[in-house]
Amino acid sequence: MRKFIIGAGLLLLAACTGKPGPTDELLSERKLDLESFFDGEIVARGQFQDVFGTVRRRFDVAVNGTWDGQTLTLVEDFVYEDGATEQRVWTLSKTGPDSWVGTAPGVEGKARGIERGDTFNWRYTIDLPVPTADGGNETIKVSFDDWMWLLSEDRLLNRAYVRRYGVDIGDVIIIFEKQ
Repeated sequence: MRKFIIGAGLLLLAACTGKPGPTDELLSERKLDLESFFDGEIVARGQFQDVFGTVRRRFDVAVNGTWDGQTLTLVEDFVYEDGATEQRVWTLSKTGPDSWVGTAPGVEGKARGIERGDTFNWRYTIDLPVPTADGGNETIKVSFDDWMWLLSEDRLLNRAYVRRYGVDIGDVIIIFEKQ
């Protein structure tokens, strides 16, 4: 029993460490301007892996972004490795010099984000469609803690920590490339 308690405690501790934070040191002088980066055509490639490191799903995304001076609209067309497709349309509004709110179908309430230097943190809860063993789909409610880093003028790295019922279930890694 003692080994079980120690193991459970170490697992809980590991789940609470190793994630970016809002006061992390900036690693470059670059400044991410979401409205500039996502205005136009973007291609992305990514994957979801569970907490044990097993890759569960890979995908490509074509993003068409438009910035009208007040609203950033992102039309994301996903194509999964298994042939499934999905479209998500985000509507984001800038609420301050570095702050954003946004909505998309399935998002609970509003997503909220903060730009800081070359980094953007975006948090939201969404009813996410996932494939089932019988070839269908089910919807699960998950929370995303997205961290994006501007690597160059045309490349953005995104790592999203995914939680369900307050427990880490995996993460998504995506590379966005501006066309």
